[in-house]
Amino acid sequence: MKLNELKPAEGARRRRKRVGRGPGSGLGKTAGRGSKGSKARSGGAVSPGFEGGQMPLQRRLPKRGFTNIFKKTYAVVNLRDLARFEAQSTVDEAALLGAGLVKNRCDGIKLLAEGEIDRPLTVRLDRVSKAARAKIEAAGGTVEADAS
Repeated sequence: MKLNELKPAEGARRRRKRVGRGPGSGLGKTAGRGSKGSKARSGGAVSPGFEGGQMPLQRRLPKRGFTNIFKKTYAVVNLRDLARFEAQSTVDEAALLGAGLVKNRCDGIKLLAEGEIDRPLTVRLDRVSKAARAKIEAAGGTVEADAS
């Protein structure tokens, strides 16, 4: 088998349907759209969700809940992710961004206690869970956070 002998399986590729190209094509004149009417014209179609005048489903269903525009979202980092930092190093926003643990800051960064830590680190983040704080201090590190 050579590259110039390769071809797709029989029936795998179809020719493009060229409408409105004369009577011999079988799709000339009205181009397969029939005669007159909304769907025969350009831009002529009902909008998605239109049910012929019946009250559409999205308007029949009740609305629920609301979106809190003041909601804060935190980028989450787990304790096991801090294993890549050397002992006595400072873990802050810049260090996490540099290590690729956080892609974008959101409204802050929160450290959770998933995993273990075996080296003393200085952690300076927006939020640190109580369990994570306890594990860091047990390993001989310090935590400087705005709030827990």
